[in-house]
Amino acid sequence: MIHMTETLALHTVEGFLEPDETAHVVKVLDDHLEATRWVPARPSDGMVAPAAVQEILAAAVQRALPSIRRVFPSVAAATPWDYHDLRPGDRIQPHVHGISDPERRPQRVARVAFHLQEAEQGGEFYVDTCASDALWTQRTAGPGSAFVPGTQFVREISHHAGPAAVAALSGIPRTRWTSAPPAGTAVVYGAQLVHGVATVREGRLRKLITNLLDEDLSPRPPRTG
Repeated sequence: MIHMTETLALHTVEGFLEPDETAHVVKVLDDHLEATRWVPARPSDGMVAPAAVQEILAAAVQRALPSIRRVFPSVAAATPWDYHDLRPGDRIQPHVHGISDPERRPQRVARVAFHLQEAEQGGEFYVDTCASDALWTQRTAGPGSAFVPGTQFVREISHHAGPAAVAALSGIPRTRWTSAPPAGTAVVYGAQLVHGVATVREGRLRKLITNLLDEDLSPRPPRTG
């Protein structure tokens, strides 16, 4: 079962990829971007990474699972990774994904942002913490959900939310924790944490993001014998 503290936790995995793996990921992405001419319509938009990149990152998640599970013990698998590419003037405003349906399986426990390239100035990742009841709903987990009974859930305010939702979040007193993890570091953050990316002032911010789930629903090879 997923404990509420997992959805509010923060962790880092330094050296998530080996240098040669990182170099290969950059090359594959650069070739893919040149071939597709992909440009995000808005800073929060991502592109599903090519298969070769998915394979490398899936192996990295498996290597990192013992460390990740110290903080997020219910994590069992990861979803496909999305690639994000932010340029000067781009930012991702504070938002929170939350838990839309506590009865759904599998359930998102946390997210991972792998920092492929840091901006020269700006582009810092941050999480916001607060004690205000205004961030929380009246919903709680009941018997049969993926969460420990009684778990509370935050309001969902995505980065695509309308002006009213964004204004409501802006009005909630919060404390910001800003980090600038070096390239090659994976940041793991709970699904109920408010988070965002500061404005890129100079250079380019490149990152890949995945969800961590409490169940692995990938096909298993047939049993023999």
